[in-house]
Amino acid sequence: MKKVAIIGAGAAGLTASIILARNNIKVDLFEQNTKNGKKILVSGNGHCNITNKFVSKSNYISANPNFVEPTLKRFGYHELERFMNSIGILFSTKEDGRTFPLSFEAKSVVTAYEEALSLLDVTVFNDCKIESVQKETNFSLTCEVASGCKVQTFKDYDALIVATGLLAYPQLGGNEDGLHFASSFGHSLIPTYPSLVGLHLDSSLHEELSGVKIDGEVTIFVDGLKEKTMHGDLLFTKYGISGLAIFDISQIASQALVNFQNVEISLNLLKDFNAQSLSAQILNLCKALPQNKISTVLGAILPAKLAFIALKETRIDANTEALHVNTKMVKTLINKLQNWKFKVTDTHGFSHAEVCGGGVNTSEIDEKTFESKKTKNLYFVGEVLDVLGERGGYNFQFAFASGVLCAEAIGKDFSSKK
Repeated sequence: MKKVAIIGAGAAGLTASIILARNNIKVDLFEQNTKNGKKILVSGNGHCNITNKFVSKSNYISANPNFVEPTLKRFGYHELERFMNSIGILFSTKEDGRTFPLSFEAKSVVTAYEEALSLLDVTVFNDCKIESVQKETNFSLTCEVASGCKVQTFKDYDALIVATGLLAYPQLGGNEDGLHFASSFGHSLIPTYPSLVGLHLDSSLHEELSGVKIDGEVTIFVDGLKEKTMHGDLLFTKYGISGLAIFDISQIASQALVNFQNVEISLNLLKDFNAQSLSAQILNLCKALPQNKISTVLGAILPAKLAFIALKETRIDANTEALHVNTKMVKTLINKLQNWKFKVTDTHGFSHAEVCGGGVNTSEIDEKTFESKKTKNLYFVGEVLDVLGERGGYNFQFAFASGVLCAEAIGKDFSSKK
């Protein structure tokens, strides 16, 4: 029986294990954590956004932008649904395409995988951190002495799949091991950077606004040029700003910062109003409530803390009575609230990033089989590759798909040699 080693029991590694075992291939799965699928368990706030019904090439970023296209053509939303159904996971798909397990619980996904692994006799080595990989005729793996695994050396694997992920969530095991393995076999690497992450701002205002959350719009500028506008949650924090809209532009910010470019964001905290109608509404409120403070009037449309800081930034006394508020003051205030600019100094780092960009250079990987072009029977799948998806299930889609297609390619290759 042919034997395959897989390093990493995340979305890609778990999926590849099942496909290989179904093809009567002996699988040893190595996971440095005591439990499998830790990143799956925390994804989507514990709900697990498995994929997106509208997945396409445009949802991914890579130094080799065409690499992901063959994968999505061969294994898209419907193919993934059939696979998930086969291990007992049913889909619940929202109008925007985001897809979750019907249970709406990430734990059910990991449980289904582990049941499948058990039924297929996949051998799982938990608490086993692989330190090095060698190849003579076949592959051999060495486990770190400090790991909890009793066996230190594993030998005689016909193929090796590296599914280690990257640096995102180091507290859950994120690391650069896969990059080190790739380098040892002569692969070049694309510099890594955190994504789907909060941003640090060159300002003290975010500390005063910490905890304020609003549905708004953010536009990112790199070296003065507008790059992208997204709307959604904006959350001010002690370190800067977070929220779903920030996550959606964080890849651009992170990559630009790595390249030492100037990054700025502009916030529209009242995105559902045009300036003219908003000005009229505020002035009408002031006329209707002439004795009220301007801070009280603004409190009708903004969180109180945000209203106070906006007044301070536009040099309007918060205690000004509404009857003394004029059109010029209101226009100045609205311009600040709909075009509030901040300089971005950094991201909140890998430890708070949901995913990681960069990785193994995909120009050195077969786009159909995920086999190394430098070393026969060596494969790289999932996040360890330089393929970064947007928020909304796209990263999991690529991880699951690459795991399936890689395992199927190995199965075909082994069958042809019988």
